[in-house]
Amino acid sequence: VYAFNENFVLALSHDEVVYGKGSLLSRQPGDEWQRLANLRALIGYSITRPGKSLFFMGTELGPWSEWNHDRSLEWDLLEDARRRGLMAFFSAAGALYQSLPCLWRHDHDPAGFAWIGVSDKEQSVLSYARLNGNEHAVVILNLTPVPREHYRLGAPARGRYRVALNSDRAEFGGSAYEMADAVATEDHPSHGFEQSVCITLPPLSILVLCPD
Repeated sequence: VYAFNENFVLALSHDEVVYGKGSLLSRQPGDEWQRLANLRALIGYSITRPGKSLFFMGTELGPWSEWNHDRSLEWDLLEDARRRGLMAFFSAAGALYQSLPCLWRHDHDPAGFAWIGVSDKEQSVLSYARLNGNEHAVVILNLTPVPREHYRLGAPARGRYRVALNSDRAEFGGSAYEMADAVATEDHPSHGFEQSVCITLPPLSILVLCPD
């Protein structure tokens, strides 16, 4: 109820990683690769949803242990290429957020957000659009370790969409699952739109598509 009536913060704060709760990474399911992929998806989800994101210091390092005020952050984790990938994803997601006003200008306005697909529980895929007048971005999350080939998704506008962010890229520690860098819409109705795209969804990933 409050989402579009107040200015609010989506906090993954210090209280989420102390007092026996464990770190965000340690609470993810799967093996280490899957946990890091889940963490990237969680970070991307927070950044692309309405509201201002607040991440506690050290989240970008992906520590196994919870925060301890008596110790330094585990900077040695950056010797691990996967942790450096997580930090690179933080940086890329933050840069994209800054560059796309549709991700933040109308956080407090229902006109700034629209669900596209919220009922695909069989494949655990969520999708939504962030809107700023004629500007928009499409966000897709595949929340399983199973890639989804030829996934059809309604698109707000006709034309070509480029992949502006893909959490599964090798530089972020992802699997680099093969997919196109851009997709064109087809006159195939889906999700309440007159046009749609057919796209490959990498495992445990978040994608952000922008009109090209």
